[in-house]
Amino acid sequence: MNDRRTASLPTSIDETLALLQGGGYVADRALATVLFLALRMKRPLLLEGEAGTGKTEIAKVLSAALGRKLIRLQCYEGLDLASAVYEWNYAGQMMAIRLAEAGGASGDRERLEGDIFSERYLIKRPLLQALEPQQGGAPILLIDELDRTDEAFEAFLLEVLADSQVTIPELGTVKAAEPPIVILTSNRTREIHDALKRRCLYHWVGYPDAARELAILRARAPHAPAKLAKQVVSFVQAIRKEELFKAPGVADAGRTRRGRARSGPGVGYPGGPAQVSGRHPGDAGLEGEGAAGPGEKRGPWLSPGVGLRHIKDRARRCG
Repeated sequence: MNDRRTASLPTSIDETLALLQGGGYVADRALATVLFLALRMKRPLLLEGEAGTGKTEIAKVLSAALGRKLIRLQCYEGLDLASAVYEWNYAGQMMAIRLAEAGGASGDRERLEGDIFSERYLIKRPLLQALEPQQGGAPILLIDELDRTDEAFEAFLLEVLADSQVTIPELGTVKAAEPPIVILTSNRTREIHDALKRRCLYHWVGYPDAARELAILRARAPHAPAKLAKQVVSFVQAIRKEELFKAPGVADAGRTRRGRARSGPGVGYPGGPAQVSGRHPGDAGLEGEGAAGPGEKRGPWLSPGVGLRHIKDRARRCG
């Protein structure tokens, strides 16, 4: 039994902000504006930005807040139609053919073809599932990390995004009675083709400023000490200004807060600044491969010449 409660779409930008806020997502007005327009105009929304800026989370919050099913297509290199749209149950089709031959019905070829190429043997993948009617209204279709796919797959998506339909040669065109709410994300590891961008509303999701990141941290960890939250935000904001291979995302601030909180009061929170050490228990949440001091092996975020001690000193001055 499905007890999901559906909600109506927001009728204003302020309602869109409140909808996201109610789901624990702290958005700025620019993001709420483009999301409201995408919902109102029934247009796909393409969100680009660095990894860890909360693009995927928007679709999850919308699904929970509106009470609609979330259908996610995780993109990767080599993604094809069989994994994204549909494929035939070849084993079932072969069994049907053998049974027809055994029963002496193989002579009626047209009838047999019509049977094995029916929906009975069709395996529906995320894009095709999103075009079907769903309880509670059209689903949320999340096409995540589109930049991981190749241009050939982008070309196929044009029909889905523009007309909310897909063409299956054996069955014909499958068109959605109500277009799904489509959100595409990209980390911009490559450029998305202009033809696809023209079919979407576009928004760049950047790193939040200190005030909004503090609000995000408080929403995600309401019981965290205020001083700890401010110090974590100052720390993360400071290291984003350094020359890093990969800057920390919003979720990394929450992991850093949890790591510091579990380290106990003897590590500087909330009793005072932490002692600078390349082996601090909380550093693992920031570097990804364990902490390292100057001259030792560094995690993937740290570029050559930038030591963890230097970053901590900068962060302490910011806090």
